[in-house]
Amino acid sequence: MDTVAVGPVGMRVSDLSLVGIDPGTVASLQALLAEHGVLVLPHQDINDATFVAFLQAFGQLTFSTGETPVPGCADLNLISNVGRAVPPKSTFHVDTSYVSRPPAYTALRAVQIPRSGGQTLFSNQYRAYDTLPYEVKDRLRGRTITHVVTGLDLGPDDETSAEHPIFREHPVSGRTSLYLTTAARCRSISGMGEDETRETVQYLLEHSTREENLYRHAWSPGDVVMWDNGCVLHRADHEGVVGDRVMHRGMVADYPRRIAA
Repeated sequence: MDTVAVGPVGMRVSDLSLVGIDPGTVASLQALLAEHGVLVLPHQDINDATFVAFLQAFGQLTFSTGETPVPGCADLNLISNVGRAVPPKSTFHVDTSYVSRPPAYTALRAVQIPRSGGQTLFSNQYRAYDTLPYEVKDRLRGRTITHVVTGLDLGPDDETSAEHPIFREHPVSGRTSLYLTTAARCRSISGMGEDETRETVQYLLEHSTREENLYRHAWSPGDVVMWDNGCVLHRADHEGVVGDRVMHRGMVADYPRRIAA
């Protein structure tokens, strides 16, 4: 396989078939994800069964309660603008961070792309941490954010909140990333009141999503894009979309065990 950087976050991986992928290739992709955050896998002529098998090679799949499953494929989540009079709203976020063990990886398969628009944006959260002013790092070191669920109908046994470090060591790379999610799901920062929490989260999101931190993926037919939820934020850009946008999403629950050097 051939790899080339696509921006401040992400690698394009060419000459790779996702059909019957072998363990050695999976390990290589996991290492790339841990370092570069996003993998663009173009020219994949696959169906949902093959997509699921590819994801299962990384580990056990997980599905967020309250999301819409793909008809006939309960492991995948349907993301679509079809039949919507008003474009969906999307802000930068991490998938399902309101549980104690958020999914390690998320992947999207392009089923139908619009005639124009519909990019997906990714932010480099290693770089976001590295470029924080020293005094901000000093003030936030050791603090946590309580992440809460919004907008989903959960059952009585489902997790609805979890506490995560703001500065999170990645379980594979060992690098530190700035770990937060959309403001509405960041309920509180340890040791701060409501106003200070809101102002701090807003500052961190603005810092994280500066243009120099972003990769904007323009979708092509056959694209599969996979990312590491431990070191990137993402959002869909629904402004100016012309035509139907249909994606199938799958998530892998856990990271591989980190091997000591």
